Amino acid sequence: MAKTKTKQKDTPRMADSVDPHELYQLAVQGVDFELDFVEQTFQDLRGRRPKSIREDFCGTALSACEWVRRHPDNSAIGVDVDPEVLGWGFDNNVAPLSPDQKQRIDLLPEDVLTVDAGPFDIVQAFNFSYWFFQERATMKRYFERIRESLVDDGIAFFDAFGGYEAHRCQKEKTELDGFTYIWEQAAYNPIAAEMVCFIHFRFPDGSRLDRAFSYNWRLWGAKELRELLLEAGFSRTRMYVQAFDDETDEPIDQFDEAEEIPDYASWIAYLVAEK
Repeated sequence: MAKTKTKQKDTPRMADSVDPHELYQLAVQGVDFELDFVEQTFQDLRGRRPKSIREDFCGTALSACEWVRRHPDNSAIGVDVDPEVLGWGFDNNVAPLSPDQKQRIDLLPEDVLTVDAGPFDIVQAFNFSYWFFQERATMKRYFERIRESLVDDGIAFFDAFGGYEAHRCQKEKTELDGFTYIWEQAAYNPIAAEMVCFIHFRFPDGSRLDRAFSYNWRLWGAKELRELLLEAGFSRTRMYVQAFDDETDEPIDQFDEAEEIPDYASWIAYLVAEK
């Protein structure tokens, strides 16, 4: 007697049930450390505690939400041109805030080049998001707009990366709790200093979420960014470069002010601009 084959039910793929915005927050963002750095650096340079912050290219506004949680006097505005991602941020990050905290935060679906909001103690643009601007004149205009939105002793904070590996096509994999985060530098045009990057996620069942996030950036040099900030009217710029463990040669959560570093394969830094 011939055996009949039993059709097995399809097992759901992990990649089909995950939320890419949640994965991004877990894999990419470290808002507690970033805000510690921003707050302490501002206090060191200005002798007072900052209270107001604008998060440019805020995405899900995770940093802005954490800022208003930190102190009952803190206020924040998040700016992003994408209403969909702002809506996700409102539903998942703003909604859990207390009624008082919600009164001290606002999310604006606007262009950072034209938004009219301020003045703020701090404007920050992290995760290299401002590298979306690839033309020098546009970047200068953005810096000018930031300067206009700061209080008289305000400070702007950015991040930057570099090193000879920044010019290479490569993938970097990081194992996290329940998934693998993959950063891919997929293409680089050295004439235009233009790079295309993707974020992928891989899961224990073998499924993948490919190109969950895509970026087309200019690989800006630290010196040209600092020159543009000065041209935009800022009085001074500083670089705070990530330190490395002397024994393991691995990067650590410490950023030291520096004007010169070795020719690292890769480096990450905070770029600080004082009004």
